Amino acid sequence: MLANADLHIHSPYSIAVSRFMQPEQLLAGCRTKGIQVLGTGDALQPVWQRGWEPYLENEAGIVIVPQCEIEDIKRVHHVILAEDLAQFSQLRDLLEGKCKCFEMSGRPHVYLSGEEIAVLAHEVGALVGPAHAFTPWTAMYAYFDSVPACYGNEKIDFLEIGLSADSSYGAAIPDLYGVPFLTNSDAHSPYPDKLGREFNRLKLRARTAKDVLACIRKGTIEMNAGFFPDEGKYNRTACTRCYTQYSLEEAAGHSWRCPADGGIIKKGVADRAKELSGGGESRPRPPYVHVLPLALIIQTMEGASSPNTKKCKAIYTSFIAAFGNEIAVLLDVPVAEIRAIHPKVAEAISALRSGTVTLHPGGGGKYGTFSLG
Repeated sequence: MLANADLHIHSPYSIAVSRFMQPEQLLAGCRTKGIQVLGTGDALQPVWQRGWEPYLENEAGIVIVPQCEIEDIKRVHHVILAEDLAQFSQLRDLLEGKCKCFEMSGRPHVYLSGEEIAVLAHEVGALVGPAHAFTPWTAMYAYFDSVPACYGNEKIDFLEIGLSADSSYGAAIPDLYGVPFLTNSDAHSPYPDKLGREFNRLKLRARTAKDVLACIRKGTIEMNAGFFPDEGKYNRTACTRCYTQYSLEEAAGHSWRCPADGGIIKKGVADRAKELSGGGESRPRPPYVHVLPLALIIQTMEGASSPNTKKCKAIYTSFIAAFGNEIAVLLDVPVAEIRAIHPKVAEAISALRSGTVTLHPGGGGKYGTFSLG
């Protein structure tokens, strides 16, 4: 069976996360979005871990995969996936003394290297890989030029691409040949413009967390879906203060300081991926479908200040009432049927499906935008 999976989210125990990120709201958000497999987020946090226990079996039939993100001694972030919550209790015991307090942080900082974290994750039978690997902050390729430089002799089980990249960015990097790519939301709120904004389509034999992990191990990922890379907020090399974009040559010439306001110029994911590829052969990957949250499409077509205006929310609700979930609207519903509800949204979705939108790239921490024509 095919299932849409979002395997990286957070809890209110992490920084800048909505208090509404609670199991019941998340399950409701999955039904609206069209997600059938969900990571728990922050499974090393004891209270959050216990809070998920009543929802592992749920009426919606959503498969819950125990998951956490962890920060190593170099500030590189890693995603860990397990079959059951008990494995995170075991991992927490193994990490005892390497973290100040698991109760205080959903995404704990531990005094271990990436290799040491991966060894311990594998010891409890979990999977591990770099989170948002290409992002210029707290990511593997922000600090290292190769997988072994970060993980030593320990293998990774997957690589999470991040919002500012797609599969093509890693397809020619020799280190990553044979490593499955994951596309996840890293959501900090349960609302449809965040939850499931990137997802994976997996071919499962059974609706269990065990089979989700088996699918990743075997690389049987049918499709990745996510932002156009240009929409990500770190896609282009740009100033982190005024967001002026630069070529690598210009940035180096300015010693990575913006001449306009003195802000730091941060190397973009597009430039970083080109460096890492180094002329390597681009290997085939599962299809990558570029999508944008329906709420964002509605906001843009309505010229609204937010996707949460009363009008935008009413339009969104009408789509869900008509077609069941958001992913169906984005990928499957005929444009003619979408047009019957909102002609401008139909025009935008048609352009997105055909790749004929005009993209205005993001960089330096500012998301990109799109327009028609």
